[in-house]
Amino acid sequence: MGEKKKAAHQALYRKYRSKSLDEIVGQEHITTTLANAIKQGKINHAYLFTGPRGTGKTSIARILAHEINKLPYQDDSTHLDIVEIDAASNRRIDDIRDLRDKVHIAPISAKYKVYIIDEVHMLTNESFNALLKTLEEPPEHVIFILATTEVHKLPATIISRAQRHSFRLIPLDKVVNHLSAIAKKEKITIDSAALQLLAEHGGGSFRDSISLLDQMSASDEPITTELIELLLGLAPQASLKSLLNSVLQGDVTTILRTVSELLAGGLTPPAIAEQLLKIIRKELQENGSRQLAQLMHELLSVQSAQYPKLKLESVLLNSALANTQQALEQPVKHQPAVATQPRQTESVANARKIAEEKPASSKKPKQTASEPEKKQPETKDTTTTDEVLAEKWPEILAAIKVKNNPLYTILRLAKPHFSKAHLLLTFAFPFHQKRADDSKHKVIIAEVVRSVTGASLEVSTAVDKSQVSTPIEASNAPADPAHASLIASVQDIMGGGEVVNA
Repeated sequence: MGEKKKAAHQALYRKYRSKSLDEIVGQEHITTTLANAIKQGKINHAYLFTGPRGTGKTSIARILAHEINKLPYQDDSTHLDIVEIDAASNRRIDDIRDLRDKVHIAPISAKYKVYIIDEVHMLTNESFNALLKTLEEPPEHVIFILATTEVHKLPATIISRAQRHSFRLIPLDKVVNHLSAIAKKEKITIDSAALQLLAEHGGGSFRDSISLLDQMSASDEPITTELIELLLGLAPQASLKSLLNSVLQGDVTTILRTVSELLAGGLTPPAIAEQLLKIIRKELQENGSRQLAQLMHELLSVQSAQYPKLKLESVLLNSALANTQQALEQPVKHQPAVATQPRQTESVANARKIAEEKPASSKKPKQTASEPEKKQPETKDTTTTDEVLAEKWPEILAAIKVKNNPLYTILRLAKPHFSKAHLLLTFAFPFHQKRADDSKHKVIIAEVVRSVTGASLEVSTAVDKSQVSTPIEASNAPADPAHASLIASVQDIMGGGEVVNA
């Protein structure tokens, strides 16, 4: 005799499919209502089951069809009075017309003839119209159970003719408990962290989660999170959490290295983004971070990007650099009210030191006896204090606005520092500092300062990246605003210049 043939493996999701309404887990709000209706004999002529895939719509439809007819239900059982129709492959008007003709035939042995139409949203408009006529005036012995994952595609007339039941995704803890019970019965070794990961990856679907458990058990090894990540092509949780920490800490080098390692491991940028989104969502439940919320929003665009790798890297880097910029600005925002000067960078401090040393080394040369003493022109008081000069800065800006409007636009973003016979202008960005440092612009600034304050000051510029770029408005506008506006407009067009009085 030949060797006994080994029985074929039965999929776990079929093996552990519920056989009665009271065995259904996670949809008690539906099964309780249906069970009570059957006990009371309140059977509706049409039911509509809506909800995500894998939540038990078809299973409950089959169980309901059998319990209405008081028939025993087995997974592989069939009955001539219970007819299942796949709308995806029977969507034509001729298929529905054939159904409409057959509904008038009485059931063979059961009390009711039950038609289960799965994915009913796939029917054509003509088919819906033909089905509607049957739903409006069905024979007393016919019951329809319609199931769909996309209820928004159904005509309102169809929805209104059926008793609707909305299915929900199964809570994570119930999926974990159900998987654990199946693992014990099947003698599958799996740790709690791996059960949690399977349930999360199943997305609230019993069918998908049990199918994943079935797939993992084929390896004949203890199921761990590492094994699941390897077999399903998932990024290691440790790597993803390290990547997220690098973003929060502004570690650009580690971000680029980690992304490259994940891509080299066979992961795609959309897959990395999707897994990061799940981790960020958990973090947001514990920490309502604005940066995490913005990062979550930006990661959604990776899937549809023309260059997903570059998009993923740019999203992560922008978030990291934004966090770094906030950290740099933090000390400025939280300085005491008495500290009116911004935090100085090394370049600004050096510029001030040089400026303070210059007046001592640039003394006026002594006159010889043979040289006649030149009469000095009368000027305003040059002993004006630094505080007074600082207060006159808006007035200086107003005068510069009339003389050179483009230069005024740049100087609005400067912070003046008056020290002895020197004026230091600091800018947040090198571009503005370079424009102001032009020799002809420095001459204009010095002339206007002398005309407004009477003080002859040397002008220099520097960059202070810690400085917040807040525009300063001019005050004491000139007496003729219309004339000033005309000059400003001409200067904007011509690129600036000095006003020469005729």
